[in-house]
Amino acid sequence: MRSIRALTCAAAILALAACGREDVPSPTPAGVAAATRIDFAQVANYAAPPLPAYFDGTVAALDNSPASNPGDDRVATLGRVLFHDLRLSTNNRSSCAACHQQRIGFTDPLRFSNGISTAGTTDFHAMRLGNLRYWRPGSAFWDRRMPTAEAQASQPLHSLVEMGWGETAGGIDALLRKMAATAYYPDLFAWAFGSATISEPRIQQALAQFVRAMVSHDSRWDAGYARVFSPTAPNRALDVDLPNFTAQENHGRHLFMTSVDQGGAGCASCHRPPTFALAADARSNGLDAGETRLFKAPSLRSVGLSGPYMHDGRFATLAEVIDFYASGIQDGPALDPRLRDGGAPRRLHLDATDRAALVAFLKTLDDPALTTDPRFGDPFRR
Repeated sequence: MRSIRALTCAAAILALAACGREDVPSPTPAGVAAATRIDFAQVANYAAPPLPAYFDGTVAALDNSPASNPGDDRVATLGRVLFHDLRLSTNNRSSCAACHQQRIGFTDPLRFSNGISTAGTTDFHAMRLGNLRYWRPGSAFWDRRMPTAEAQASQPLHSLVEMGWGETAGGIDALLRKMAATAYYPDLFAWAFGSATISEPRIQQALAQFVRAMVSHDSRWDAGYARVFSPTAPNRALDVDLPNFTAQENHGRHLFMTSVDQGGAGCASCHRPPTFALAADARSNGLDAGETRLFKAPSLRSVGLSGPYMHDGRFATLAEVIDFYASGIQDGPALDPRLRDGGAPRRLHLDATDRAALVAFLKTLDDPALTTDPRFGDPFRR
């Protein structure tokens, strides 16, 4: 893929030597300051934020960040700009953030998202993004069709529905030219990467780093679990009543964490705490009879902030989701073994009290810190 290079590296402004990046504070170029609130002298911490004690080595081992794209605060800051920039669409109407809205857990309240026009919609519901980095296989999209978050990051740019840069619009090269002509991207790329070269691989790196930095760890469940967590306790104290929960929430927590064989619903066997990301070996969940595709699901963090749910948004509420898992799982070649009882799809014996308790527990995973964190908010001066 060809890339667009600015005429200069703005060396005087960015304090770069021979277009090589220097990790020293530098003044924010005028074009960047005019368009955004990014401050080159005050870089947000994306690469190494403080995490709870239970985000220890057990959790770190699930991190899907590749060695080829190590965390870097400047690169992730560039990713923030790219994520929110309407100019990355052909008609300045759509952005990543348009379909992944921070206030509702980086998803879309619509069943299928609009992009550059209301005439077309996406094929799948927009996934929540919190704790994406802890899906160990690292593959992306509901159907796992892209191998990494990097490979996924630029796919919406090529989509005729989402950002519009198909061949009829000049393809990705037309977008790179558009970006190079802005007053801010050459300087941002030079600051992040050491040269003003704007390319699809660099866009992928920056967006993937920004999205992986969306680590959710500040829900009511986290506040309670932090008070009982012990790495040496049985099951890391995951099935201990939490002191800040109601009786109903603790009942739902117990059902979620406890295996079916022990009288629970077994949810945690696929949706692994404390990240609540999908287990690495998970298969599909039996939404449709005869399903052959292997789907993935996002982390359950902030799942209560907005429906609809599932890859096609078929369920409007969490109550409908629980009803499905209790009695609606369909058989097929891709069905996860944990959702089978012998040779048949599993049927959970959950009464109305159990179902309401599970919904109450899921809402304790909502993370108001992530949905308001300025590091992930819109950096543009609108």
